Amino acid sequence: MASTTTAGVHRRPVPRVVTVLALCVFVLGTSEFVLTGLLPEVAADLGVDIPAAGYLISGFAVGMVVGAPAAAVATLRLPRRTTLVAMLLAVAVLHVVGALCTGYPLLMAVRVLTAVATGGFWAVAAVVTVSSVGPGDRARALSRLLAGVTVSNVVGIPLGTVLGQQFGWRATFWAIAALALLGVAGVGALVSRSGGGEPPRRLSAELVAFRRLRLWVALGTTALYQAGMIAMLAYLASLLVFVAGLAPGWVPVVQFGAGLGSIGGILLGGRLADRHPWPTLFGALCGAATLLALLGTTATLPGAAPAIAVGLGFVAFVASAPLNARVFALAGAAPTLASATNTSAFNVGNALGPALGGLAIAGGLGLTAPPLVGAVLVVGAVVLALVSVRLDRRHGAP
Repeated sequence: MASTTTAGVHRRPVPRVVTVLALCVFVLGTSEFVLTGLLPEVAADLGVDIPAAGYLISGFAVGMVVGAPAAAVATLRLPRRTTLVAMLLAVAVLHVVGALCTGYPLLMAVRVLTAVATGGFWAVAAVVTVSSVGPGDRARALSRLLAGVTVSNVVGIPLGTVLGQQFGWRATFWAIAALALLGVAGVGALVSRSGGGEPPRRLSAELVAFRRLRLWVALGTTALYQAGMIAMLAYLASLLVFVAGLAPGWVPVVQFGAGLGSIGGILLGGRLADRHPWPTLFGALCGAATLLALLGTTATLPGAAPAIAVGLGFVAFVASAPLNARVFALAGAAPTLASATNTSAFNVGNALGPALGGLAIAGGLGLTAPPLVGAVLVVGAVVLALVSVRLDRRHGAP
C-alpha cells in the first residue's frame, strides 16, 4: 500500500530487496572500516607503526577505486544476482585468508582484493535499489541501502573493535567471513525476484553519460567530501586515546555514539534530499567542515572529542543521500557504470584521506592534524558543489 507525504504525494514503501542488500552492505561496511578501531592491535601484531597500519585502510580504498568500475565492466552482461553472490563469496574467502596471514604485505593484498569484490557488490546493489523505485524516491531508497553502513557504524564496527581487542583482530576477520556467507543466502532468496532479470547493457551506452561535465563535478564533490571525513575517521581511535586521554575501552563507546548520530543523519538526509537536495547538501557540508575544525582545535578539552565525533557521524550521512542521488540523476542510461564510478569517487576519498592524514602525522603535526586536513578538503567539496549549482543553472536541472 502506498504511503502519503505531507505534500500529498504518494510514495511506495521501499521494497524488501533493498533491506536485504542493506544487510549485506552492513557486512561490507564493517569490513571496510573496522580497522579504524584496531590500528594499535594490527600495528603491534604485524610489527609496523600506526601510520603504516592506517595505509591498510587506504589500500582498501584504492582497491575500490579501481575495482568497482573494473568489476562493473567485467560483469555487465551477467545477471545481477550472479554478480552479487560472486562478490559476497569472494569477500568471505578473502577474510579467511586475511585471518590466517602473518605478514603486512599479504594482508595489504587481501585488503585490496576484498575492496575489488566490495566495489563490484556496491555498484550492482545500488542499481538494483534505484531500479526498484521511481525517480522521485531515489534518495530515500539509496538512504535505506546506506543504512547498512549506518548500522555497521553503530553495531558492526564497535563490536568488531571489542572482538578484536579481546580475542585479536583476526577473530574479527573470521566473524566477517561468516556474515558474508549469510548474505549470500539472503541475496539468493530475494534479488532474483527484483533485480536479476534485467537485460544486459552495452558498455558503449553506459559510457555516454561520462561526456557530461556535471557528472564529473558531482563525482569530484563526493571524493573531496569523503576524503575530509575519512582523514579524521582513520585516526580517530588514536586521537581519542593519545590526545583526548580516553582509555582504549572507551573507543567502541564513542564509535557507537557516532553510529547513533549517523542513524539520525540517514533518516533526515533520506527524507529531505529528494525534495530539497541543495539545501540538504550545503547544510551537511558546512556542518562537517565546522565540526572537523573544532575537533582539530579542541580535542584536548574534556569531553570535546567524543561529542564532536557524534556530530560528525550525523552530518556524514545527511550528505550521503543527496550526493548519491545526484549521480544517479545525472547518469541517465548508464546506471551500472555510474554507480561503480560513484563508488570509486567515495573511495578516492577513502584513499586520499588516510594518506594525507598519515603524512601530516609523520611530518610532526601530531594526531590533531588529520581533522584539520579534513576540514580543508570539505571546504573544497563546498566549492565544487557551488560549481554544480552554476552548471545546473546554465544547462538546466537533470
